[in-house]
Amino acid sequence: MKNKGECVEFFAEYASFLAKTITLVVAILVLLVAASVVRSKGRRPAGHLQVNKLNDFYKQLRQRLEHSVLDKDQLKATHKAEAKAAKQAKKAGLHKPRVFVLDFDGDIKASATDHLRHEITALLSLATPQDEVVLRLESGGGMVHSYGLASSQLARIRQAGVPLTVCIDKVAASGGYMMACIGDKVIAAPFAVLGSIGVVAQLPNVHRLLKKHDIDFEVHTAGEYKRTLTIFGENTEKGREKFQQDLETIHELFKNFVARYRPNLNIDEIATGEVWLGLSALEKRLVDELRTSDEYLAERALKAELFHLHYVEKKTLQERVGLAASVALDRFTLNWLSRLNQQRFW
Repeated sequence: MKNKGECVEFFAEYASFLAKTITLVVAILVLLVAASVVRSKGRRPAGHLQVNKLNDFYKQLRQRLEHSVLDKDQLKATHKAEAKAAKQAKKAGLHKPRVFVLDFDGDIKASATDHLRHEITALLSLATPQDEVVLRLESGGGMVHSYGLASSQLARIRQAGVPLTVCIDKVAASGGYMMACIGDKVIAAPFAVLGSIGVVAQLPNVHRLLKKHDIDFEVHTAGEYKRTLTIFGENTEKGREKFQQDLETIHELFKNFVARYRPNLNIDEIATGEVWLGLSALEKRLVDELRTSDEYLAERALKAELFHLHYVEKKTLQERVGLAASVALDRFTLNWLSRLNQQRFW
């Protein structure tokens, strides 16, 4: 058996070896990131468009269930009927219409617009008025100019004469509804949240706190309304009135935009900033139909070819390293929050 001194010496050597190994690994990672930054400086990795046929996905689900539920004779009869129907359709020269499926998961900056614009550019190079575009939209809104650009991208589809269907399973509020209203048809789940046709802006003001501690803050502008409200300076009634006037102007533009694409709406009744759940939204004519996107697409897959489009950008090494660290931190946080929440019910 080793004595106490030998054990201490072993662990000291092991700790030294471990520290050297970690240092080496960190140094290699730093060099790789630095090399990647140098190589990618001034250029962004090109993205690419991924296209998946959703009919194959639905077919695989059905076949998996058939193999589990049907006996051998039933399975054979089903396959025979499918083959016969496909042969007849091919003989008759029938071509199924195409449905292009897009996704938009909106944050406050409508960051998904960067991908949406490329997806729309791609599909408009091929789509015809006989096809259809289905947008699965989820957004609680955000910056006016960001969602204005996202809405303009969808307007390109309408201008090209390609039917646009917008599906909302959870929420399309404020800027989200600005996008949704462009659809020729708007479909929502029964408990989806819609509306919020209004404008909000808020900011803190610490002028009195600074004044209390004898701290001066100066704002110099050229132009009477270059700065209406400020966080650090003293706000004036004239500035507040101008700021409110700007909000009212944006709200009026928002109302006119929605009314243009959904003329059957009572715009003054629904442009109050309120939100409604699916059933009430249907009564207010904010939507045309209550169904989930799954139900709608599964039904369309019976008569059309469905293609899911997703534009993917290749991430740089530093982005991948940062993303991995962010995911690890998120998992750690969620695990502890979950444990704390579970303890409430022990």
